[in-house]
Amino acid sequence: MHIAVLSLSLAVVAAPLAAQEQELVRPAHWKVRFDRPGTPDTAVYFVGMPPGWHITTGPAAILYDPASTASGAFRIQSTIFLFDPGQRHREAYGILLGGRDLDGPDQSYVYFLIRDTGEFLLKRRDGGSTSVIRDWAPSPAIVRHAGGEENAKNVLAVEARPNEVVFMINGQTVATVPRSEIQADGIVGLRVNHGLNLHVSELAVMPSGG
Repeated sequence: MHIAVLSLSLAVVAAPLAAQEQELVRPAHWKVRFDRPGTPDTAVYFVGMPPGWHITTGPAAILYDPASTASGAFRIQSTIFLFDPGQRHREAYGILLGGRDLDGPDQSYVYFLIRDTGEFLLKRRDGGSTSVIRDWAPSPAIVRHAGGEENAKNVLAVEARPNEVVFMINGQTVATVPRSEIQADGIVGLRVNHGLNLHVSELAVMPSGG
């Protein structure tokens, strides 16, 4: 089992202006890949902002450190704060796992997303095509944005066990899929769709408790 810890812990996230006196730069070793080839790298604002990272997207993208991988029995956990999505309540964000060849033509990964309509999705990408593992479904576990300057905090987790992979939102199981149907081992990262403003305080991989 290969366990890589990317970042841990947060009690409170301040608004981006709280870090205005810091020198905010893109995290070393991380890569960004947009869904649309040829999109300029400047189409996403992605900086380290302790604790964690701040992301503001134009087009949809995946963000990952190629050295951050997980295999065997593991748990991925990410704490994500959504700032006012405006009219983009249907744009989704969340975790990617099982990533392979992410900078090549045969990219593949599984992604676990939520959106501010109160729904979650499980999909897989293989090259230029995608397939649904679990289609959009409502979950009362999702915290939706209340409007204004506040943020909506959601904790996404994935537990890869010997025979199954369990997907959780804020501690509540929302889907369980046989491990034989999931490419779980590989690179761990984030996926963020169009026009979203997020702070990710945590993206951690640890031994599974299941």
